[in-house]
Amino acid sequence: MTRKVADCRRFPSESNCTLTISGEEDEVVRAAYEHAISVHQHQEGQELLEMVRGSLEEEKVAT
Repeated sequence: MTRKVADCRRFPSESNCTLTISGEEDEVVRAAYEHAISVHQHQEGQELLEMVRGSLEEEKVAT
């Protein structure tokens, strides 16, 4: 299983948010989508959902 990461530090924001969310893809998409709406005041909708999903990266695991 490949874990995914959503990292607010990759995107400029007024709040300088540093939240990073990692887990299975569907979990991360759901949490990051809700965070974008509640914290960053993004509008709900398919466009935001697609943007969140497209911004995910694979989690880098130290070996």
